[in-house]
Amino acid sequence: MISNETEVLPLSHVPLLEVKNLKTHFLTERGKVTAVNGVSFEIHPGEIVGIVGESGCGKSVMSQSIIRLLEHSDPIEYEGEIRFDGEDLLAVPLSRLRGVRGDEISMIFQDPLSSLNPVYTIGNQIEEVLRQHQKMSKKAARNKAIDMLRATGIPSPETRVDEYPHQLSGGMQQRAMIAMALSCEPKLLIADEPTTALDVTIQAQILELIVELNRTLGMGVLFITHDLGVVSEICTSVKVMYLGQIVEDTTTEKLFRSPLHPYTQGLIKSIPRMDGNRHEKLHVIEGTVPSLSDIPRGCSFSTRCPYADEKCFSEEPLMEKADVGHSVKCWHYARINSLEGRGA
Repeated sequence: MISNETEVLPLSHVPLLEVKNLKTHFLTERGKVTAVNGVSFEIHPGEIVGIVGESGCGKSVMSQSIIRLLEHSDPIEYEGEIRFDGEDLLAVPLSRLRGVRGDEISMIFQDPLSSLNPVYTIGNQIEEVLRQHQKMSKKAARNKAIDMLRATGIPSPETRVDEYPHQLSGGMQQRAMIAMALSCEPKLLIADEPTTALDVTIQAQILELIVELNRTLGMGVLFITHDLGVVSEICTSVKVMYLGQIVEDTTTEKLFRSPLHPYTQGLIKSIPRMDGNRHEKLHVIEGTVPSLSDIPRGCSFSTRCPYADEKCFSEEPLMEKADVGHSVKCWHYARINSLEGRGA
């Protein structure tokens, strides 16, 4: 359980990050493929925003689009706006982006081994970030690197700082990458499945560290995860993604109390219940996320939705405000939730 003893800073009325109608297109031999399709949301200082959805829903592509990482490896086009502290990151030159990445916006990736450089020590890689962005001396950067490794739960950090990534376990590699991401105390942290490879104890330590920095520094956090239990514990609001779109957007409390979209309902029903029958089968959302080259007409979830009708297969629903602070992208959410006995 995350401690509530740390003082919580009030949320600012001015967004730290504004994403407006973001579209990310990959340019392939078969034509343009849209992986993120019209995503809009805000993150304020001191806020932890959760992004949930199955693999293939566009969560990682959307998060990497914010700092334009994808254009280095793939022919890509963006549409929309990504305003960070009032500056549109889609319009700035690469030289400006280099100053933002790692300093003002940091990212924790899913796979640490492919993100860490195998020919440099862990200490070298953390120190480089500090010397580049914070202009620290070599000695000060080394001491800060050791402190950050200790803060993320790595034993004997004075020794580990001089080791190479292959000498660390998968969990230690992940913690080293988290130490690197948090070393400059960024304004915005993008955490893409940051605790996947960690055991439960270390996972709790990392979440505690992220929440503490969020509260004391007013750091905004975009937290991408499959773990709805973590979402319920640390996130202030949640965006549910499906096939490159946000299909439900609300506070964490409302999402778990009264989910409106059939996809969100399916995700929540899939969570094992501690008070349930241990022989009871878990709920399964039928089918799989469609390929980006075969996106359904109309509602993107129509091919898997038990409530879909002719309108769902032919017309795309708009994101509609169902209640204060609660929006949903579904033609029939009111009827569905009356059948389920829920209210917004």
